[in-house]
Amino acid sequence: MIVLILVAAGVFIFWRLETWPARTIGQSKEDLERLGQDLRSAFIDIAHLQPRITINNRTVVDEAASPTAELATLTRQLKVKREFAHTWAGSSKRIKLSGTFVAKAGFDLRQDVTVDVRPEEIVIQLPHAEIVGVEEKQVDVLALENGLWNHISGADLQNELSQLPDMARRQASEIGLPAEAEEELQRQLNKRIHAQQPIRLVFTNSPPAESPITSAPR
Repeated sequence: MIVLILVAAGVFIFWRLETWPARTIGQSKEDLERLGQDLRSAFIDIAHLQPRITINNRTVVDEAASPTAELATLTRQLKVKREFAHTWAGSSKRIKLSGTFVAKAGFDLRQDVTVDVRPEEIVIQLPHAEIVGVEEKQVDVLALENGLWNHISGADLQNELSQLPDMARRQASEIGLPAEAEEELQRQLNKRIHAQQPIRLVFTNSPPAESPITSAPR
């Protein structure tokens, strides 16, 4: 009886050791699939978007994104000033403006967004953040000075006013608002997804280059 018990115990232990990798893989697969569903829910809540989700290179969710085109993750209030002066035949005119704008940085969701859930990490591929909007809050005219025969025209004033949003957009880019939006998305995902493996954002395009905007007087 003792010998039979020992043999049976040995067979049981051997079987447990042999099937342990398969059982572990099965549990890991279930955990990864559950994590994939959590990520899907998080993106729907945060971005109103359902990305393509793959688990160990196997696609498990591949549905079209919602009509939402952009995701704004960060806003910042900015103030810009612009001054225009022009002298003709000894007569000078001057315009000075101040504008308050709210700049929004976020992601263009019309491009592909994919989530790859791996045992060692979660890789999210998406476009770089960019300035997705600049909203005017207030514009103040600080100076309108006419010369004796060199007067400010409506076209002069309209041209200067039209430059203010571009200046606010450029300022938002210069202070690194898109980079802050990428960090904010990383924080939101880390806060929402409680995963053992790290979440890594991989950007599939180059950061958008802002064209130079001159504010020099004409």
